[in-house]
Amino acid sequence: MTITRQESQSYRSLTPSLSVLIPFFRDDATALLAALDSQIKNLPIDLLFYDDGTQDPKLTMRMEQAANQAAGAVSVITNSKNSGRSAARNALFEAARADWVLFLDADMLPAKADFLQSYLSLTEAQTGDILFGGFEVEDKSEDADRDLHRALSEVSDCLTLDERQAAGPQYVASSNLCVRREVLLTEPFDSGFSGWGWEDSEWAARVAKRFTLLHVDNPAIHLGLETTETLLRRFATSGGNYHRFTIAHPELATTLPLYNISKKLGRVPGQSLMRPVLKASVRSHFLPMSTRLTALKLWRASHYADALS
Repeated sequence: MTITRQESQSYRSLTPSLSVLIPFFRDDATALLAALDSQIKNLPIDLLFYDDGTQDPKLTMRMEQAANQAAGAVSVITNSKNSGRSAARNALFEAARADWVLFLDADMLPAKADFLQSYLSLTEAQTGDILFGGFEVEDKSEDADRDLHRALSEVSDCLTLDERQAAGPQYVASSNLCVRREVLLTEPFDSGFSGWGWEDSEWAARVAKRFTLLHVDNPAIHLGLETTETLLRRFATSGGNYHRFTIAHPELATTLPLYNISKKLGRVPGQSLMRPVLKASVRSHFLPMSTRLTALKLWRASHYADALS
């Protein structure tokens, strides 16, 4: 494993109050870098990007050039080996210098021109230990194959501030998450999760028991909507992570509809035989979106039933 680092000219001279941490794997994060850099100005904020084993020299060069040209304090760390999302976030935290860190995904963009200033003001107010700003999605895209993910995000992720506050840690995700350093020193992300899914849900449920979690109105726009095939693959392969989450937090898991549906399906003999029909329904652009979403959720529950059995 080889780790290299490229820093902007002003990086070492800044003493940041907030470090923005962006892990990425095969994503071109130059648009996010530019958007955040335009908001830094004279704010005590630095940006740290972590390439978790992409092994794409052209992408590495673009990111390093963007860091060199940035007006603000920017660092790009490149790891030759893919270590997973939790390990990448933990590595970014170890490299961070501020007392507060803001985790963003590489396929996000700030929804407001004062996105960074808002987080900085919230951290200075010292009213909470964990701040989650929420999500938005674009109104439309040119790729119809990503409309299913948009529809799923609208009903599952793009919740109002009141809805998120009522749910507590249930809808917290690490793709727009601001955290006091003390929290992560005490409760790091569980690197035992592998692949996609549930590591941020497990972490949120764990830390909310010990620290003050606040939902705030400071959304980021999720640009990286996935194709239908990617959603099917992720839902089919994340059962192990979901099982790990339910073991860690059985009291929360048993209150969630997904857990109860998965357990019920697990008691149905031969329930996996319905998967070809579900997959065909998810893929169909002729069915109503509500029907496709229901089929996708049942597809996930069917695979999770196996993991929970």
